Amino acid sequence: MAEACLRERVQTALKRNPYLAGRSVRFEAEHGLIKLRGVVRSYYQKQMAQEAIRRIEGVQEVLNELEVAPEFRTGAESLGLAD
Repeated sequence: MAEACLRERVQTALKRNPYLAGRSVRFEAEHGLIKLRGVVRSYYQKQMAQEAIRRIEGVQEVLNELEVAPEFRTGAESLGLAD
């Protein structure tokens, strides 16, 4: 499977996953290896991201480097400046 097609499928799976809506999840794809990076609020979300990707045709391995930060906020939110 072409890398571009695999990347598109991974991107679509992450966007459509209701558990990951609004989360900061990025990925890299190379030769069937998908590296997940970013921040989620729970270990459940971390696992759901991995499972959504693992089932995609062409994915041979998932390296889940997502960080879990239950109270992850942007700088403005942590200062009470966000709406």
